[in-house]
Amino acid sequence: TKDDSIEPLSTLRYELNKNGTLEIKGTKKEDSGSYACWAANSVGKRAITANLDVRDATKVVVTPKNPRVLKSHSVLLKCQSDYDSHLKHSFKLSWRKDGDELPLNSTEDGRIILDRDTLFISSVTLEDQGVYMCVARTSLDRAVAESQLIVLDVPDPPEDLQLSDNQNRSVRLSWKAGANHNSPVSESIIEFEENRWEPGRWQELTRAAGNDSTALLSLAPYVNYQFRVVSVNGVGRSQPSKPSLRYATPPAAPDKNPENIRVEASEPNEMVMKWEPLKPVERNGPGLEYKVSWRQRGVEADWNEEMVKKHSLTLRNTPTFVPYEIKVQAVNTLGSGPEPNVTIGYSGEDIPDAAPSGVSVDVVNSTLVKVFWFGIPRDRVRGHLRGYKVSWWKTKSMLDGKRHHPEKHLLTFVGDRNYGMIPGLEPFSEFRLTVLAYNGKGDGPESSPVVFETPEGVPEQPHFLKILNFDKDSVTLSWGLPRKANGHLTGFILQYQIINETHEVGPVNDISITNHSTLSWRLSGLSSSTKYKFYVKACTVKGCGKPVTEEGLTMAQGSKGTRKISGAVKPTQKFHPSEALEPGTDYTVRLVTKNWVDNNSIFEDVIETRGRAYAGIYDGISTQGWFIGLMCAIALLTLLLLTICFVRRNKGGKYSVKEKEDLHPDPEAQSIKDEIFGEYSDSDEKPLKGSLQSLNGDIKATGSADSLVDYGEGEHGMFNEDGSFIGAYSGSKEKGSVESTGSSTATFPLHA
Repeated sequence: TKDDSIEPLSTLRYELNKNGTLEIKGTKKEDSGSYACWAANSVGKRAITANLDVRDATKVVVTPKNPRVLKSHSVLLKCQSDYDSHLKHSFKLSWRKDGDELPLNSTEDGRIILDRDTLFISSVTLEDQGVYMCVARTSLDRAVAESQLIVLDVPDPPEDLQLSDNQNRSVRLSWKAGANHNSPVSESIIEFEENRWEPGRWQELTRAAGNDSTALLSLAPYVNYQFRVVSVNGVGRSQPSKPSLRYATPPAAPDKNPENIRVEASEPNEMVMKWEPLKPVERNGPGLEYKVSWRQRGVEADWNEEMVKKHSLTLRNTPTFVPYEIKVQAVNTLGSGPEPNVTIGYSGEDIPDAAPSGVSVDVVNSTLVKVFWFGIPRDRVRGHLRGYKVSWWKTKSMLDGKRHHPEKHLLTFVGDRNYGMIPGLEPFSEFRLTVLAYNGKGDGPESSPVVFETPEGVPEQPHFLKILNFDKDSVTLSWGLPRKANGHLTGFILQYQIINETHEVGPVNDISITNHSTLSWRLSGLSSSTKYKFYVKACTVKGCGKPVTEEGLTMAQGSKGTRKISGAVKPTQKFHPSEALEPGTDYTVRLVTKNWVDNNSIFEDVIETRGRAYAGIYDGISTQGWFIGLMCAIALLTLLLLTICFVRRNKGGKYSVKEKEDLHPDPEAQSIKDEIFGEYSDSDEKPLKGSLQSLNGDIKATGSADSLVDYGEGEHGMFNEDGSFIGAYSGSKEKGSVESTGSSTATFPLHA
């Protein structure tokens, strides 16, 4: 019975033997338990018990299974094991190679390393090939897993080279293949070396299939051969075999003639014939020479012949660019090669002696024209026609009539053609154009110049766009003429739209300015505290060009506007503003060069005038009676003191006021002197608050909207000729752009 059951064991898995033993077939984990064997007679029954523990069988797997590894590479074998946890104290792993146990410590200077369940082999050699077993043991069972390591390498070199079937032009070569090292031989390479022309240089002769061990070799005459064989498998090439015995073939007449026959000439009245010489193994015998034959094509004449040893022949005094029939044949002491083929070549070229005729120009648009011409006759090319070259240059501008220094431009059209397109021309200009033919020798004469004019085009964008005066609902813009008008300007298109910090933008409003001399415009009806983008485009009868843009923010409700006071300043002038300034008000002072066209100022700062209370002190004090009396008393006392000092000095002769003053100067008196006689200036030497950032680049902070037009002359004339307000403050700053990060009274940001 089993465990607490009283029923006898009766399934087919249990077998009760006559000797009293119980056999359990196909043991399972659930067979564990207590078994009782009962014996009974008429008197009673007795039992004996035995406890059975069933454990999981130990399992091992080696990975990778049967790896194929290149010689000198590395391999890592890992033994993965699974055993019953009750047997962990008795579990042991070991490695064997071809049945012999490997020691646990590393071997061969660390090339083979054992670390419990891993086996690492670096720089694998052919001797490492074999069957590796991982053996797992417990107190109850033993498990084994194996993996065969296959080492791959290039084949061993072939051996035992033999020559047979000797003929004048052939011989049979046989060999024994070396070990393929687990990668079958795919082919065999037969190489040869000859000791007459290039001794020591091995060259490939032919190839044989990988399973062949013999080959019939085709040979050239007059060569002393020796051979060797190289085997090739999936890993690479073997080392060459040892060379065979030498085999010399008898001489014979050449089997082929030179190839790549061509004519090269650098002078008009000569012809240089060249060809590729025969290789040494193609000579077939001693005394190699070349028989060169030539005659003028289309002329009934005998062939001219000459024997040469080098691979070129030069003929002189030939007609210019005439076709010739040419043959080159190889000859040695045993005979001549086969009949050579005829090659056509031309004698030396000369530059063309005629210019294209009938040159005409078809204007496509303001920057593109199409040129036509009649090609020169074939006999006037005097060489191989390479193509035509078109040259053109601008002679004057149709806008101002100014003549231009000729700057030639060139465009090449390859091949035999009679037209070409000339792009990139300047609109509204007069040009001259010529055409010439060219060949391998050089350029021919130019055709007579053809004069053509390009029509008006659209102008370039205006040179600049600046924001001048601005208010809460208006702004004044100023712009410059385009650098290239490309025609007569008909006016400008002024556009603007709202671009507040949102993804949505307002509609574009257009203003057409028909007076081309108008270079400023005042926009009104704008929204306050709103960011706008302005566009100005210049126009001709052909249309309008690209716009120049500027962005700005109008002032908020209740903000003060701005006024401009400006004038021309000479380098040494000082200037006081002609208009009265407001007390307690910030003013931006800027000094710029005449005809200012960029964003750089020489000097720029913010000046704050004194307040009314401060000014009132000086306005009222000079009219007070007590102040006048005090000043008179001080004057009388001073005069009295001076008189006393003068008298005492004349009497004593030893007391000198001046010497005493020189020896002991009074700092306070010196200060009073400087204050009385010093030059008056409203500017403060220390940096003033709110200095405006230089207009060099984008101005992110709120800044003055003054631009170059504010201070320019000419069409924007806002300078006076009687001096400049800016000049009064220029002495305290060094020349150059002034940058500061303070705020200013202006609230309109400018973006370059």
